[in-house]
Amino acid sequence: MKIYYEKMQDAIERNRPKIAEVKERLEKAGVKYVLSSWIDLHGIPKTKPVPMSDFEPLCLGKGPQFAVHSISFVPELSPADSDQIMIPDLDAVYICPWDTTMAIIFADLFWEDAPYNVCPRQALKRAMQSAADDGFEGYAGIEPEFIAMRYDEDGQPEKAFDDDPMEGVRPRRQAFGYDVEYSIDSMPFLKDMIDILEDLGWNIHDVVAEGGYSQFELDFHYTNLLEMADRLVFLRILLKEIAKQHDMFITFMPKPTIGDWRSGAHINFSLQKLDNPGENVFKDKDGWSAESRYAVGGLMKHAEAITAITCPTVNSYNGLVPRVGGFEGGTVTWAPTNITYGFNNRSAQFRLPQSRYCIENRAADMTMNVYLGLAMTLSAALEGMSEKIEPGNPTDIDLYQMTKEEAKKLGIRRLPRNLLQAMEALRGDKLAETVMGPVMMNSYLEYKNDEWERYHQAVTDWEVKEYIRLY
Repeated sequence: MKIYYEKMQDAIERNRPKIAEVKERLEKAGVKYVLSSWIDLHGIPKTKPVPMSDFEPLCLGKGPQFAVHSISFVPELSPADSDQIMIPDLDAVYICPWDTTMAIIFADLFWEDAPYNVCPRQALKRAMQSAADDGFEGYAGIEPEFIAMRYDEDGQPEKAFDDDPMEGVRPRRQAFGYDVEYSIDSMPFLKDMIDILEDLGWNIHDVVAEGGYSQFELDFHYTNLLEMADRLVFLRILLKEIAKQHDMFITFMPKPTIGDWRSGAHINFSLQKLDNPGENVFKDKDGWSAESRYAVGGLMKHAEAITAITCPTVNSYNGLVPRVGGFEGGTVTWAPTNITYGFNNRSAQFRLPQSRYCIENRAADMTMNVYLGLAMTLSAALEGMSEKIEPGNPTDIDLYQMTKEEAKKLGIRRLPRNLLQAMEALRGDKLAETVMGPVMMNSYLEYKNDEWERYHQAVTDWEVKEYIRLY
């Protein structure tokens, strides 16, 4: 039986027989410093670097401790409470390719011997344990999109790969997407990235010059949910470090500019049975299985709450719109706006692709806490399967052309239009409370409510231009 969710002493004992082998491997690679990293509420890794001489104590729970509640938006504990203890996961070791004297090891947080209830990695492991107890294991591939930028001579951010003037004659159809010349121009940066990801054994399939200038997408192989979450966090660090070597920086902000494509991070999710590894539950001899339908039903039932986690910022919702005025690359965004599913329909939130048997959630971006996003995805799909939730008929039409009346007639709900709507949906979702736990869910909602309130205290350039002379 697979064990993911355990007490602190059990995690230490699971590490003990691996310590010598991992230490030897790291020392042979020239590693001198270890950054054992836990994940905060926003999916950002945190650490206290230690020298290799402290590697064994670190693995046995005698390394640095943290007052997590003092810095990471989780105020449920006081200065008088115990610190959190970090136990590195020796199956999640990444030597840093940009500096092989360092290694990042992803870790789990414990508090008073139990898994810490505001540790997102532990929340995913708890969901995976529940799935394993029912005989299932989840897998995911994620399609990260990002924009490479640099600072101009005035210190202002601009796109790193964009040779068209900001004013005057600018192509109506975006020139950057799939373009050979722009791909070649980007190769000094892309080659470094591809070589590193290949050396990591992630089986990268391709790099895409996406629709927006200086926007890229990576496609690499799927793996189990925990490893995929760790990989995505490591990838965010990795891309930023590679970009620095080319005098650039990377932004994962979904919509940094008005007339551009959104940067997303589509989640491609599938299931296998533990007693039949390698066999995709979503496929049967006739194609898509009944289980895949029920999984879609569960995901659609909790779509708003999932979106509150996979699209977690004010800016995320600037991208979940059907059309953008002056859009460079066409008239529609190709972003999901409605809670429905379709066979290869990219205008639906949930797509059943023609090339693989997985459920693709297109309402996700790189600002998400991927551990919580995958935990919710797994739990909602399994609920759909256990309760045989029917998703209704697929919607295999262009949803951007659908009227409100047509959507209402078909029972199609609109995705949340802003962060506030998403958080209100999350607040009322019982499955989300189970997945996150009431303490973490409350902390997440409190922070996001504060984010929304602070956003509405700001006066934007758009508001000034729109109203200052009109009224």
